[in-house]
Amino acid sequence: MAKKITFLGIETSCDETAAAVIRENDKGTAEILSNVVSSQIEEHKKFGGVVPELAARAHLENIEFIIDRALKESKISINEMDGVAATAGPGLIVCLTVGLNIGKAIAVSSDKPFIGVNHLEGHALSPGLEKKIEFPYLLLLISGGHTQFLIVKDVNEYEQLGTTIDDALGEAFDKTAKILNLGYPGGACVEKFAKLGDKNFFKLPEPIINKAGCNLSFAGLKTAVLRESKKIYGKDKLKYDLAASFQNTINKILYKKTKVAVEEFRKKTRKENFQLVVAGGVAANETIRKNLSNLSNEMNFKTLYPDLKFCGDNAAMIAWAGIQRFKKNMIDNVNVSAKSRWPLDKNAPYMKGPGLKL
Repeated sequence: MAKKITFLGIETSCDETAAAVIRENDKGTAEILSNVVSSQIEEHKKFGGVVPELAARAHLENIEFIIDRALKESKISINEMDGVAATAGPGLIVCLTVGLNIGKAIAVSSDKPFIGVNHLEGHALSPGLEKKIEFPYLLLLISGGHTQFLIVKDVNEYEQLGTTIDDALGEAFDKTAKILNLGYPGGACVEKFAKLGDKNFFKLPEPIINKAGCNLSFAGLKTAVLRESKKIYGKDKLKYDLAASFQNTINKILYKKTKVAVEEFRKKTRKENFQLVVAGGVAANETIRKNLSNLSNEMNFKTLYPDLKFCGDNAAMIAWAGIQRFKKNMIDNVNVSAKSRWPLDKNAPYMKGPGLKL
């Protein structure tokens, strides 16, 4: 019987301090031995967004406790592990450094292999924690910092089909929540209050909807929300209508752009039956899940979403990505450094900033 690979995962890329112990099972999915996440929502709520220095300080205060708790819950010692994985990027450097350094220290002191994981690869592979997935598949990665369509060919093999040219989707949700004073974290608050509004009340723009392939843009939509917000004079009903109209416009954009991405995926892979994996923090949004599932019925493909606890930042997905890389002998030198920017497709053009030709 083959040995079951077990990894400690550590995640500190933004404002969650997380540690997990994951073991691959006989089905090729994961046994979650522990998955501990410490949120910093209360620390950042009064600022309406993440303050890097405060986040880094909280990581320093909590990281040892979180790792100890993950080990105790798993009932597995470091010596019984096959390796240690920690997020090396992308993210806030001051935050990444905390988890990365302690991960390296644990690996060196216990003489275990160390893997510096791309946070985006953690999201990309996260559905594999619970379900066996076949390569290639189409990935829609929607988080606070990233919005991308990619072909996932294998571990460490990605082809970008489209990306946002300005704001990420999670960023657009957060900014809309802040404009409308709906609370923090923005995505969950917009979704909550949108249920109280009329999604067809405001007509909002769908930037670059009929051009630029499956690239996306949300800055113009955010600006339109700001403009309309100045006309509602604090009336709650209109505020909820605007939140609902914003979310509905997002869904119309995702519907149209995902349709283009599916056609591009099929053309490139010649694969008719495939899975669309929707991952990242914004993948927790119920209306987005329903919207894309409707598209999958129309275009005859399958959709796969991680469990809600694996949508946001967590260490289980980092440990899982570490296991997958370990199996392919993609082991890092402990000198690996934190990276604020780290695209999955290293050949993809950088699509942000003025002067883009779309």
